[in-house]
Amino acid sequence: MSIVIKTQEDIEKMRVAGRLASEVLDFIEPHVKPGITTDELDRLCHDYMVSVQSTIPAPLNYAPPGYKPYPKSICTSINHQVCHGVPGDKALKKGDIVNLDITVIKDGWHGDTSRMFLVGGDASILAKRLCAVTYECLWLGIDQVRPGGHLGDVGHAIQRHAESNGFSVVREFCGHGIGRQFHEEPQVLHYGKAGSGVELRPGMIFTIEPMINAGKAAISELPDGWTIVTKDRSLSAQWEHTVLVTQSGAEVLTLSAGAPARPGSRS
Repeated sequence: MSIVIKTQEDIEKMRVAGRLASEVLDFIEPHVKPGITTDELDRLCHDYMVSVQSTIPAPLNYAPPGYKPYPKSICTSINHQVCHGVPGDKALKKGDIVNLDITVIKDGWHGDTSRMFLVGGDASILAKRLCAVTYECLWLGIDQVRPGGHLGDVGHAIQRHAESNGFSVVREFCGHGIGRQFHEEPQVLHYGKAGSGVELRPGMIFTIEPMINAGKAAISELPDGWTIVTKDRSLSAQWEHTVLVTQSGAEVLTLSAGAPARPGSRS
């Protein structure tokens, strides 16, 4: 599959889908507190997407080759869960960290984003630092996006920052092109060599979604066939934005009124 360069009309549709995905996270944030189950978070998000936004939850029944259909509308990855955590009856506890990963489909176009939440507004010093460094990794990657740059620049910036802080980068999962399809080319690795990989061109749209572990990078899959965890049970964090390559740099498409400011911003 080749990389799809989006037209101006396509980009306008992707801006809408991206904003709507981010607004689901704005909506659910007040509900992410001790005692709520991830199943309840899933139900609330599903109802908001379907009934309020008139969007389709892209993960629900999504079944790439080799996988059984994903059974829920969002992904909820807690503590040592890296990604694709399946919502269930487990209640969140004060001090947990949890990633909520949202993908909506609006008028045939996908918007994909995720955020970390500190349950009860608090977590261990290590957990807070991991979440903060991972968020910095995301934006350092975004800062590398410009015409004539390379995907290797993105991965290199993320890997250097994560490892310089004593953390490790998950290598088995990566960002991806996105548009009419949930997952398109190119693959966006979160490690790599500057100047290597696909050359970036205006109209490309892809996700950057680094998964950073407090311990070693090794992962394993739970029996549900979806949830990925750290092999050493160390904490893991992930943040995700959908990004457009513009004529002069990058535009983040998954921003909304409640989206966290970029690191160092005064807003």
